[in-house]
Amino acid sequence: MTGIMDTVEMPNLKENQKSFAGIPEAVFLEEIDSFMAQPDNEENCEKVLQRLDEQHSKYRFMAFNLEARRRKLKSQIPDLQRSLEMIDVLRKEDQERETQFLLSDQVFIKTIVPPTKTVCLWLGANVMLEYSLEEAELLLKQNMTSAIANLKTVEHDQDFLRDQITTTEVNMARVYNWGVKKRQAKNAATPSTSSSS
Repeated sequence: MTGIMDTVEMPNLKENQKSFAGIPEAVFLEEIDSFMAQPDNEENCEKVLQRLDEQHSKYRFMAFNLEARRRKLKSQIPDLQRSLEMIDVLRKEDQERETQFLLSDQVFIKTIVPPTKTVCLWLGANVMLEYSLEEAELLLKQNMTSAIANLKTVEHDQDFLRDQITTTEVNMARVYNWGVKKRQAKNAATPSTSSSS
């Protein structure tokens, strides 16, 4: 299957786009003092941390969805591969064959399959269509190419998203540390009043 994966190219990203899913890019806060002095931030550490935490949560949610999609595609590709292999077997058959098929959960039944030139494929949404072996092979190959290309785009987006999560986490740490330093400086500047008896 790795040979098939290598033959399919990942689609190109659109101009000025870094992810296929349109994931917003997290900007690394290089100059934290000037960032915190912006009117939106008002030097309010808690407000900025809340915004960054919301952004982090959104990235985590996107990561969860991308992983679910990747798992689905990873399971779909071997199924398509097995279907293509079965078409090759059916194409070579010229005699009846005894086989078993799944009737229901853990219940198999023996049957005799005559040579055939057609197969039925599930298309989804409880729809099954009959195809000639050639048409079915063409459709399955198209679906395989599409699934592999989609898997590559999802994996690219996962890599990009990991970078955005890391950048956001670093930004949160920098803003938090900035707030700690400001509080320490404020406490150091305020003279402590001690009462002596």
